[in-house]
Amino acid sequence: MKHLPLSVFIIAQNEADRIPLCIQAVRDWVDEVIVVDSGSTDDTPAVSEALRARVLFHAWAGYGPQKCFAEAQCRNDWVLNLDADEEVSAELAAEIQDLFQGAGPEVVAYRIPVLPLYPFQNKGHPWTAFHHPVRLYRRDCAGFKAERVHDSVRVHQGQIGDLRGLLIHRSFRSLSHHIDKVNSYSSAQAEVLLAKGRRPSLLALLLIPLLAFFKQYLLRREFVNGVDGIVVSHMYAFQRFIRLAKLRELHRLRKKG
Repeated sequence: MKHLPLSVFIIAQNEADRIPLCIQAVRDWVDEVIVVDSGSTDDTPAVSEALRARVLFHAWAGYGPQKCFAEAQCRNDWVLNLDADEEVSAELAAEIQDLFQGAGPEVVAYRIPVLPLYPFQNKGHPWTAFHHPVRLYRRDCAGFKAERVHDSVRVHQGQIGDLRGLLIHRSFRSLSHHIDKVNSYSSAQAEVLLAKGRRPSLLALLLIPLLAFFKQYLLRREFVNGVDGIVVSHMYAFQRFIRLAKLRELHRLRKKG
């Protein structure tokens, strides 16, 4: 198979169990796969190299800065960013390959629908693919913002297109892992909100968890997943609540100190 003039970059830490699916889904049709490891204590670097990825070390500086570093290591103009717990579906792979036929992509960046898939689910429902981030883009027209918590691509020149193929996201190994991840992420979010001068009100603490549950369950259509959708929606509500609770705690500690 002919390799596309496309670089795939992945940031990772302790992902030896999940990164193989991510790399294997793209390695046979892209020019290079780069894995930027931030200090794994498992076999992530060795597993990635065995799958023909180029592995680099870069100390953790936050999500945005880490992706900016990885992006800069790519040798192609076109790049595709993947997380280590994501897998390009066969439909998405075919769609991306079609883009590079003939004159090549018609726009400078593409949004890709992300399908969440939990370990207790056999398969995700496409209706729950509510998140459509820019992941495929030309480096001279777009790039990741160096924000520590929110890693998103800013397109500063040209038009954005939309792809239909799904990017499968296995974000959590278990509900316990989900809680661990929410705990870590919400602490970083609370610190960012504190630096911006945000302060949670009593009303926010009361209402935001309720609104978050209905946002996930109804607007993001988790109801199609039955009982699984109820579990996922409650986890999202907890995530939204705990970052506000931690922000309140930081404010009180600051006043106390």
